[in-house]
Amino acid sequence: MSTTNEYMRFFPYDSPYENQREAMDRIYNGLTRGQDVLFEGACGTGKTLSSLVPALEFAREEDKTVVITTNVHQQMRQFVTEAREITRKEPLRAVVFRGKGSMCHIDVDYQECQVLRDNTYEVVDKERDKRELEQRQSELLSDMQEGDSNAAEARSAVMDELEQIQDEVENLKEKNVCEYYYNNLTGNTEEFYQWLYDGVRTPDDIYEYAEQQHMCGYELLKDGMEGVDLVVCNYHHLLDPMIREQFFRWLGRDPEDVITIFDEAHNIEGTARDHASRTLTENTIDSALDELQESDDFRSEAGFNVLAAFQRALKATYEDSFGFGEREAVGENWQDVAVANENKRDDLTLNFLQEYSGKGIDAELDDALSLAKELDQKYEDAYKEGDATTRKECQTLQAAAFVKSYMDEGAELGQYPVVAVRRDEGTDQVYGRAELYTCIPREVTQALFDEVYATVLMSATLRPFDVLSDVLGLSEPVTLAYGLQFPEENRRTFAAETPALFASERSDPETQETIAEALTDAVRFTAGNTLVFFPSYAEAERYRDLVRNRVDATLYFDEAGTPVEELRQQFTSDGNGVLFTSLWGTLAEGVSFDGDDARTVVVVGVPYPHLDDRMDAVQDAYDTVFADRSGRNSGWEYAVEIPTIRKTRQALGRVIRSPEDFGVRILLDKRYTEKSVREMGKYSVRETFPPEERGETIDIAPEKLKFAMLNFFTDKDAWDGDPPKPQ
Repeated sequence: MSTTNEYMRFFPYDSPYENQREAMDRIYNGLTRGQDVLFEGACGTGKTLSSLVPALEFAREEDKTVVITTNVHQQMRQFVTEAREITRKEPLRAVVFRGKGSMCHIDVDYQECQVLRDNTYEVVDKERDKRELEQRQSELLSDMQEGDSNAAEARSAVMDELEQIQDEVENLKEKNVCEYYYNNLTGNTEEFYQWLYDGVRTPDDIYEYAEQQHMCGYELLKDGMEGVDLVVCNYHHLLDPMIREQFFRWLGRDPEDVITIFDEAHNIEGTARDHASRTLTENTIDSALDELQESDDFRSEAGFNVLAAFQRALKATYEDSFGFGEREAVGENWQDVAVANENKRDDLTLNFLQEYSGKGIDAELDDALSLAKELDQKYEDAYKEGDATTRKECQTLQAAAFVKSYMDEGAELGQYPVVAVRRDEGTDQVYGRAELYTCIPREVTQALFDEVYATVLMSATLRPFDVLSDVLGLSEPVTLAYGLQFPEENRRTFAAETPALFASERSDPETQETIAEALTDAVRFTAGNTLVFFPSYAEAERYRDLVRNRVDATLYFDEAGTPVEELRQQFTSDGNGVLFTSLWGTLAEGVSFDGDDARTVVVVGVPYPHLDDRMDAVQDAYDTVFADRSGRNSGWEYAVEIPTIRKTRQALGRVIRSPEDFGVRILLDKRYTEKSVREMGKYSVRETFPPEERGETIDIAPEKLKFAMLNFFTDKDAWDGDPPKPQ
């Protein structure tokens, strides 16, 4: 077993934070037992190194590879920074991996790339054979000149073979090949790999280096991943089962020899659902029907019959859903049409069964699929042979495979059938989409956690651990949680007793005035910038307008069309700014507002997500699968309330990022108060917070907020000049 001194070789700084050493110890011990770890640590307390250091040590001892992953771009950059710091102290082979789409020098899709790669490899292989034959005929010519009587006949046979292979090489070069990959296979790549492992290179670094050498950086990276110590990647490479299988093959590792670390792990639930859900648009069905009409194969008639019936059913389903004026109101974004029924199959399936007539849906789908696979191979061959300039996708294959899944799995627990519509911007036509939405994320995540050696899931907001374990399919993980270790006198957390911002109350003028006044005080009595989160962008815009003429500060609004990073930089360079945004936007997590960047953060209301039919389906599935013996409402609690409070806690964590930092955190809604537990019952959310966070949250009347803030920032000597005076 490793000692502290042994795994501390991967710790790049002078000394860890107070609880980092304990966390590293516990994570290392958990890994020695092959256990998964749930690790909650407050923002700015060094979670990345606390997880990475023991994982790298254990992997070094047991010949394993560590894969650290996130879905937040800023965290990806932070991982690169930490890895570079580690390599300055301890040798480490690390790669940062990104998807092919952003690294391709000729901008082709995955299927085209596959064909180009195969063709290019075949060309290089034949050229190698040609060189070997040329060398052989040269040797035989020398033997002939030295009087070997058998050499002439052997050389004649080699020359015949050489002529044949020369023709094959010329024919292959007429096919579609990739010059970049050709140079990978024929050039000297040793210099690239020396450069790659001489530091920690980003995908952009690799792309630029490879472009200069006219090589494919993506393929070079794939070929160079075997035997590395650390890989940095995004969720996509681990949560998609097919990509994960290839990814581990590139690593040269069996799954049991991989340790995975998920950052921002509270996001896995939603991301896993997205990866598991499947869709089919009406446009794809149109293309499939055209494809089948062009085929003279006997199976095309069956395929056309079944897919045309599904298309008619899809159209009838969404057309029947429109009330007066609703069709005209359909916009360019997908909007759902509820089709699920309680005691029978969904409306789309029922319409499909009504529209269909023929020898049988299963039989005709099987015919369509068998023909589609042949067509798909034909398209690949055409591209491979150079008879087509692009690799055509078989639309029948996509359509038939989806319809089969929809019929076979649509009624299963955790699968939610849904239809959506949108308006085509170019044609102004409304068209539809069918979808199988996966409600239970552990159907995706459990297989991953079962097959790898162990996983560390870290975030500032994982608790309650039992709920996360249930939802993701973890069995008896090690759990550890650390609150803010920074001096408590450097922060204040207030729960202001403003009206509960229920949806029914949001338009009430009196409610709006009370909240606007509290926000005005929060801004006026902040010694610096104020960051304000709302349940939606519409609410953010409303209160920006309400406080516009009440505060002497620069107002920033996070809206569509404004680059978020540019907005953040403008705000943080200000000394007296207010940024209005949605808690469901990109600024609520994974983005630091250090020191003077922001001194106060406010969360207005309890920002529940839009409670649509999908969320109802998730709640129903959770109620069934996670029925709690204590009688709790598992669906609401697991699917809505706990994820919402995690998001709230993430937003509060945007300020106070170091031991020297100081600031104020405000929850503006009486549902956050201790009093609400007694007076509002199930509508209170106070008890959903961890106990130590509840313990330091101070209930306060909104009219007293300004005095409390004035006193705090005065104690911190934070005012640039005279402090404001309460009115």
